[in-house]
Formats: sequence, C-alpha cells, structure tokens
Amino acid sequence: MGALEGKVAAITGASSGIGEATALALAAEGAAVALAARRQDRIADLAGRVEDGGGRALAVTTDVSDEEQANAFVARAGDELGGLDILVNNAGVMLLGPVAGAATEQWRRMVDVNLLGLLYSTHAALPIMGAAGSGDIVNVASVAGRTASFGSGVYNLTKWGVVGFSEALRQECARAGVRVTAIEPGWVDTELQGHNEHPTVVAGMEKAMRHIDKVLEPGDIARAITYAVTQPPHVSVNEILIRPTTQVR
Repeated sequence: MGALEGKVAAITGASSGIGEATALALAAEGAAVALAARRQDRIADLAGRVEDGGGRALAVTTDVSDEEQANAFVARAGDELGGLDILVNNAGVMLLGPVAGAATEQWRRMVDVNLLGLLYSTHAALPIMGAAGSGDIVNVASVAGRTASFGSGVYNLTKWGVVGFSEALRQECARAGVRVTAIEPGWVDTELQGHNEHPTVVAGMEKAMRHIDKVLEPGDIARAITYAVTQPPHVSVNEILIRPTTQVR
C-alpha cells in the first residue's frame, strides 16, 4: 500500500510540467487525484494514464482565475472522489519583461492565476479540510518569491505574495490540523519559459541557462511535494526551496 492510500488530492495546473508530475507521483502513492487545467485533452489523457495504472482520477476543465470554476473543481473533487485531503495549488503563468512599456494585460493574467486562482481554490478547500480536522495545502511559489531580478518585477510580486500568504495561512490553520507548505522551485524544465517573447527576457534566459549544468525536472518537484504530504500528522514541512545545484540565484 502507498503512503497516500485512501487519500484524495486536487491538483491545479495539471496539464503539464510540475502539475502533471505531481499527479502521477501522488497517484503512485495511492491517492485518488482530481486534475484541473484549461486544456481538457491533456488532463483527460493524464486521468486515463492514472486509471490504466490502477488509480482513480477525475479530470475537470478549469480556469482557476474564474472563482466559480475554481469552486466547482474543488467541490467535484470532494463529492466525486470522497473527500479532500491534499490541495496542490500549482497553476501559474510567468510573463516577464520590464515594467516600463509593459502590456498590462499580462500583469492582470499573472495576478488572476498566480494569486487569485490560488486564493479561490484554497478558500473552497478549507471548509472541507476543516470539517475533517486534517489536510495539506501545497502552494507552488518560486525562487522568484525570494530573489527579485530585472524584468520579473510583477512575477516577483505574485510569487512573493504566495510565500507570504502561505505563512499567514499556516498560522491560521495550525490548530485545525491543516498543514501548509510553500514549494519554491528554481529553474525547472517546464512550459513556463516558453511563454516569454520579450527579446531582453529571452536573451537573459539563454545567458542564465549557459551557467546551469542541468535544470530541475518536474519530477524533482513532485518528489518534494510527496515528501511534504507524507509526513506524520505532527510534522509540518512549511517551506521547501529547491534549486538546480549550479543555479546561483
């Protein structure tokens, strides 16, 4: 039996990268997994792979920046899979560039997904976990929530917010038996970097890559998340900051 046998996990941003890897890792430990993302074909395929491996999965097409959709996803996870033990707030976007002359719609998109989407899903999950007297909320932040750099100011703002919110929520939920973990990855090989087209940003990424021997894989972060949520009930892993070995900042 896996360490999460009988547990239910809801994962946002599950269509690729860290979310996909986390769903597979938690399912491998026995958890039933609810999968949220906008790309229905991706999460349907992922649910099929989980089920082919003997697990249980529910795919729910969701834009977490829409409060009603985020609420519906969490409710369906609880109703159709039999409860909610773990929420992994992974959905996020990274649209970098200088503040001057920026397309402000990109700012709104980052705030809507990285902050409000996380808040909506958390808000919906807390009554379920509170009633059960236990649960894990894992918020995927970033090293960008600790270290600011040119061209990532608004992304820094959102990820700093995730880290701050996670600590405040941890204190709020401690007596309720609900644990809160902030996961802060460095450079991970996902689709995030490919969302950027600003020449200065692209050049900066290419330069940074030349100084990192090997970036992290999504599975590296999934193992960190699995570690946090499989600890004994009296152990709360509050933060995990994880970088590639040769990443300096």
